[in-house]
Amino acid sequence: MKAAVPLLAFATFFATAALAQDKPNVEAVNTDGVRWFNSDETPTYKIAEDGTIDWPTFSGYRRYHAECHVCHGPDGEGSSYAPALKNSALRMDYYDFYAVVADGRQKVGQAENQVMPAFGANPNVMCYLDDIYTYLRARGTDAVPRGRPAKKEAKSEAYAEAEKSCMGGS
Repeated sequence: MKAAVPLLAFATFFATAALAQDKPNVEAVNTDGVRWFNSDETPTYKIAEDGTIDWPTFSGYRRYHAECHVCHGPDGEGSSYAPALKNSALRMDYYDFYAVVADGRQKVGQAENQVMPAFGANPNVMCYLDDIYTYLRARGTDAVPRGRPAKKEAKSEAYAEAEKSCMGGS
């Protein structure tokens, strides 16, 4: 019987460690004045205690529904022919996610049929890809419910300048 306690503690330790590894790193730890970043320096969302979401995440909601939901379903939930991006944004590394959107993906065979067009030349996607990514991660962690977010921060001047610069404005 004495061996059962250390074995149980050992199993509990590894189960806890596995859960910690699977938990996405979404905590906002710093900002560049335009968007928030986690400790890995990848874009993330910031939600105030009253439910107000940061502007880039709200922008991601808008851009997702303008460019992505036709195939991937409303609110990142997926459709009959395209995966739920709210899950993909949690499973995939930020840079892999970025590459798939920019370069597209084609996996066609007996077991699957995935064809994602490349959006690398589309500024309506690429200028807002970090926003779309943070929105989908917020949806994937259930930090943002389905539908239009009720409260949002105002668009900052720094964000407006970055947006204008990316879209080719002067």
